Amino acid sequence: MADPDLLEESSSLLEPSEMGRGTPLRLGFVAGVINRERIPTFERMLWRVCRGNVFLRQAEIENPLEDPVTGDYVHKSVFIIFFQGDQLKNRVKKICEGFRASLYPCPETPQERKEMASGVNTRIDDLQMVLNQTEDHRQRVLQAAAKNIRVWFIKVRKMKAIYHTLNLCNIDVTQKCLIAEVWCPVTDLDSIQFALRRGTEHSGSTVPSILNRMQTNQTPPTYNKTNKFTCGFQNIVDAYGIGTYREINPAPYTIITFPFLFAVMFGDFGHGILMTLFAVWMVLRESRILSQKNENEMFSTVFSGRYIILLMGVFSIYTGLIYNDCFSKSLNIFGSSWSVRPMFTLYNWTEETVRGNPVLQLNPAVHGVFGGPYPFGIDPIWNIATNKLTFLNSFKMKMSVILGIIHMMFGVSLSLFNHTYFKKPLNIYFGFIPEIIFMTSLFGYLVILIFYKWTAYDAHTSEKAPSLLIHFINMFLFSYGDSGNSMLYSGQKGIQCFLVVVALLCVPWMLLFKPLVLRHQYLRRKHLFDFGDAMVHQAIHTIEYCLGCISNTASYLRLWALSLAHARWNSRINSTAGRVSSSYPSPSSTSEKGSLTNEPLRGGCAPSAPPPLPPR
Repeated sequence: MADPDLLEESSSLLEPSEMGRGTPLRLGFVAGVINRERIPTFERMLWRVCRGNVFLRQAEIENPLEDPVTGDYVHKSVFIIFFQGDQLKNRVKKICEGFRASLYPCPETPQERKEMASGVNTRIDDLQMVLNQTEDHRQRVLQAAAKNIRVWFIKVRKMKAIYHTLNLCNIDVTQKCLIAEVWCPVTDLDSIQFALRRGTEHSGSTVPSILNRMQTNQTPPTYNKTNKFTCGFQNIVDAYGIGTYREINPAPYTIITFPFLFAVMFGDFGHGILMTLFAVWMVLRESRILSQKNENEMFSTVFSGRYIILLMGVFSIYTGLIYNDCFSKSLNIFGSSWSVRPMFTLYNWTEETVRGNPVLQLNPAVHGVFGGPYPFGIDPIWNIATNKLTFLNSFKMKMSVILGIIHMMFGVSLSLFNHTYFKKPLNIYFGFIPEIIFMTSLFGYLVILIFYKWTAYDAHTSEKAPSLLIHFINMFLFSYGDSGNSMLYSGQKGIQCFLVVVALLCVPWMLLFKPLVLRHQYLRRKHLFDFGDAMVHQAIHTIEYCLGCISNTASYLRLWALSLAHARWNSRINSTAGRVSSSYPSPSSTSEKGSLTNEPLRGGCAPSAPPPLPPR
């Protein structure tokens, strides 16, 4: 607690009786301010170093003080230390410096202290007045500047752009004009000429700017005109590489393929709606968001791809309807094509059979069990089937391979337009044609096998269907002695051997023919030709293409893998939420299973997917 005697301005630091006893007793003192939390340690240090020969009095300052260095508010205490002798004085000052205490001069007599306090208060009042006037002046200046700040920003940006452009120009030998060499689209020449004429008129110059088209052998830079919708997709394409001048731009096709492949991986009707709503919100408020000039890097990245997110959401809704998946739940829109009633007749199922078996198998070969394919997408009964993942994994895996091979063949087909435009027949005969034949004979044949198996085998013959994976592996090994894996069609061995031989012949076709033809052409014209460089370049391209066909086909399986992971993640969340909700039962809840006589999909039998035929 603060000592009341310390708060008396008129009290003397030494009692009158002590002052009149004689001159030998002469006490010195030091006053200052220190952080409040250091007071106990500070007092203990003074006591130990000075061996109890000092007298410390302190009082807390109620209001926190602002630290001039850090700007933080700290609580401090004022102190005064009495001592005798110069040696103790030096020790006390060193301790104060060690504890970072601020020392202040303090007169000895009450009159001097009163005069100092009066002077300090006067200076504080003067400083406060100056601060108030400065703050008022600052507010007036800021208010005046706020009216013109937008105009100033525009002027500064224009000036910066102008001087940046001028730095790219060359000074004429006469030092009186600037010469700039630029690339521009031919369609913009008229607008550039008009802009130069308008600039000359506004500047009041008597000498007009001259625009002259130059003939050059340099390859012009690639310029792809975009708008706010196509800009994001063009940036995605440019991130992988920018084509040379006049090459076909794949960005327009990416507008469809990129969000569609995303939707194949994350096909969910519910999540697609959420993404679409978020993208629509950004699109509708894009003018307001752009005017705010948000500097958050993450939000700016998301906002720049608002149209990409919009299409990804729309395609996710479409693929979610095909998967019949809405937050891992199926939508029974058209009614299931599966029915359990015929199983009661053929296999003598009863209510006890249904209630006594947690899982029952439906035989699609039984008349009336399977009524045909679902009108659109996956039948909702698969959502409650125990072998749901087995069916969906096979479907999504084959679909990923089909989409991947079609996508790769489309990309290779685009190169034909480039070769035709640049008039490079060698690239067509020794590049494009063997590439298409190589991919079609191997992976295109795999797509045909997938569709053939889907159409050739039905519910009655599905258990006899051979494995496509084993067939495709045996195709490269020329192994056809496996009796456990029957042929898909007659003449399969001969066709597959022929396709493998054709694919192998395409490798030297791509590797050797083009360098040899180029060498023959250059030797006939008596030009220097580095056959080694051409051969190395063609070998790298051939190896990269052949290995890329295999690795990229396997890479497209990520469509299946991520779709599976997304479905399992949703299923896990729903099961967790179901367990949490089931721990709080409703008074009206019941534990009885539904009746089989109401609807084919309802009941306790939990129908599974088309299973192996039950034992007879």
